[in-house]
Amino acid sequence: MRPPGDRDGTARADTPAREPACTVREVRDDDAPAIHAIYAAEVLGGTSNYEYAPPDLDEMRRRIAAVRGAGYPWRVAERAGAVAGYAYASAFRSRAGYRWTVESTVYVHAEHRRCGVAQALMEALIADCEAQGFRQMIAVIGDAGNAASIALHRAFGFEFVGVFRGIGHKHGRWLDNVQMQRALGAGSAQPPATADR
Repeated sequence: MRPPGDRDGTARADTPAREPACTVREVRDDDAPAIHAIYAAEVLGGTSNYEYAPPDLDEMRRRIAAVRGAGYPWRVAERAGAVAGYAYASAFRSRAGYRWTVESTVYVHAEHRRCGVAQALMEALIADCEAQGFRQMIAVIGDAGNAASIALHRAFGFEFVGVFRGIGHKHGRWLDNVQMQRALGAGSAQPPATADR
C-alpha cells in the first residue's frame, strides 16, 4: 500500500548535489537565528507542522537546548556559507518503554532544496542515533501530500506504517498525518543492551 501523495510511485527524494556538497556538523548556539528563520518560514507557509504562529527566537533556543539536554542529536547542514537545513531526533513518546525509539525531524531552507541537503542530514542523524543505541526511528510527516518528504524517508529504508486522516487543520484545509518507520541497528531483533539508556 502506497502512502497518500505517492500514488504512482514516481516521487523521488532530493536529487544529488551538483554543487559542492554541504557540510553536516553538530548544532551550535549561534545557529539558533538561522534555525528559527527556517522553521518560521515553514510554520507560516507550509504544512509540515501544525503550528500557526512561529515561536520567537528565545523559544527556539529553549527547544534546541531541551533536545540537546535530553541527549538527542541535533545536526546542521552548511552550504554556500549558510545554514541550509537542520535535523534532530527527539523522544517519540515520554513513557520509559519507548526510550529506544526516536522521532526524526528534518527541515531544509527553501533555497537549498533538491541539492542533497536533506539526504546528508538524514544520513548523519541515522548514524548518530544508531551510535547511541536507539532501535527504531519514526517519521511523522505532517502533510500526506508532501511527496518529497515521503520519498526521502523511503530512500533511507523507512516503511509506510499508517496515516491519520484529517487530524490537523491549517491554511484552510484538513491535513492527514503520515507515519513511517525504520529500524536502527539490530532493531527489535535483539533486546536492548541495557534497561537504562
